[in-house]
Amino acid sequence: MARYALWQNDSVFSAADSLNDAQRREDRGAFFGSIHHTLNHLLWGDHIWMHRFAGTPAPKVPTIPESVEQITSWEQLKAARISFDGVITHWSADVSAKWLGETMTWYSVAAEHEISAPHGLLVTHMFNHQTHHRGQVNAMLTAAGAKPGDTDLMLLALR
Repeated sequence: MARYALWQNDSVFSAADSLNDAQRREDRGAFFGSIHHTLNHLLWGDHIWMHRFAGTPAPKVPTIPESVEQITSWEQLKAARISFDGVITHWSADVSAKWLGETMTWYSVAAEHEISAPHGLLVTHMFNHQTHHRGQVNAMLTAAGAKPGDTDLMLLALR
């Protein structure tokens, strides 16, 4: 899933590069409004989960509402995405079945209470969260006239 995310993030950012900054920031009615805001939130979510999983630095902003503005520059957002995809890919190569079966407990600000769940479920959630929001971005990109690539998971085998 880390390889899939890397491939799909490259596709989404490449397609978004065909738009100008105003088009990327236009409110298109998605949950986080714009392409730029949604991609910011997606990176923020990855940072929060990897902080919990691997002790990487926490996001620079602490809350979901702030997540959409954490990086204002398109070029900096792209660079941060590329860099953090490398972190996730490197981390995923060393994840053990034992660790995936262990339980993690944390306080969820979003749910407003403590949660305990197996790492395996939470890693699946992280990648599902990515797919969910990239799907929104793909729809916004297509509506704006950009052309993101294929998203079918089985095509990853051809890469």
